Amino acid sequence: MRVVAVLLAIELLDEVLWGTLTAAWPLIRRDLDLGYAEVGLALGVPALVGAALDPVIGALGDTRFRRRVLVAGGVGVAAAAAILSVAPGFGVLLAALLLGYVAAGAFVSLAQASLVDLDPGGRERAMARWTLAGSFGYVAGPVIVVAAAWIGAGWRGALGALALVALVAAVAARSVPVAATGAVAIRTALVDVLRAVRKRDVARWLATLEAADLLLDVFLGFLALYFVDVARTSPELAALAVAVWTGAGLVGDALLLLVLRRVDGLTYLRCSAVAAFAAYPAFLLCDANWMKLGLLAALGLSNSGWYAIPQARLYDALPGRSGTAVAVGGLGGMLGAGVPILLGATAAAFGLEPTMWLLLASPLALLLLLPRRG
Repeated sequence: MRVVAVLLAIELLDEVLWGTLTAAWPLIRRDLDLGYAEVGLALGVPALVGAALDPVIGALGDTRFRRRVLVAGGVGVAAAAAILSVAPGFGVLLAALLLGYVAAGAFVSLAQASLVDLDPGGRERAMARWTLAGSFGYVAGPVIVVAAAWIGAGWRGALGALALVALVAAVAARSVPVAATGAVAIRTALVDVLRAVRKRDVARWLATLEAADLLLDVFLGFLALYFVDVARTSPELAALAVAVWTGAGLVGDALLLLVLRRVDGLTYLRCSAVAAFAAYPAFLLCDANWMKLGLLAALGLSNSGWYAIPQARLYDALPGRSGTAVAVGGLGGMLGAGVPILLGATAAAFGLEPTMWLLLASPLALLLLLPRRG
């Protein structure tokens, strides 16, 4: 179906863009002369602002304005990438990231909501396909950084090219339909958001998503810097580490589609959390870089599904209101967005190596939060 292809392409593009940015962080930090605190602010403040606006964006997603908001978000993502490509310093970089996070909330989150609306009975499988598409983007990001450096375009040229691709995707998004369950009035949508946050299941899955993110996006945000500053590798090897992480995630996300045909999602999450709880300390403790890369691959395999399954359960907790699920997800994201800021400040005060141990809370929290039954 053409609409499904467009929606998955939006997620693919989003992860290509942020995967490129993540792999390029050591180069960006060097070119713009940034410190750990500034990197933490650049990772945390835009995410916090974007999450603060997600409730409004999500509420609009349950109205007849969904398509317009989605397309506008695509244009905003394109503009943010273009500004990033010419950023002369921290101020412009932060402004572009602010725009990018807010626009992605409209573009990517509403695309995801539209995808799960197409098959309400198969949300876990739909989210597994979504994360698989994103994993392809994650893998492509570091490759783009290396290729851009090889041809002399650098990270700026890579982001500039992706800005043009994002603009094309925004135009294609005009074919996305309004929510399959039917649009509601804006006031009704906002009331639904306020009611939803008081549901126990909603709160559980919001907390699970934020706990899982510690060893997903938060970890990825510091991964390249960890290899350069703690493992003492070159920026090129750090980009390779990001590629290994994302490549393992790609394989894991592909296998997840097969696993979910035979294993309950909650059972899988428990087993993978135990595996990650063992693999992550081993990754931090080993000294040989080749062993670190191997353990990184094992870790990337073990946490596949940590986003797809809890997010699908969140949609299940709010049947018929996918936009409301996006909105309440933004409320949870507001709390999670402060984590990179705290980690950046902690790294500036105590060093990045001890700071990375704090992320071990992720698999432990998953084991505590997951319900005993589906």
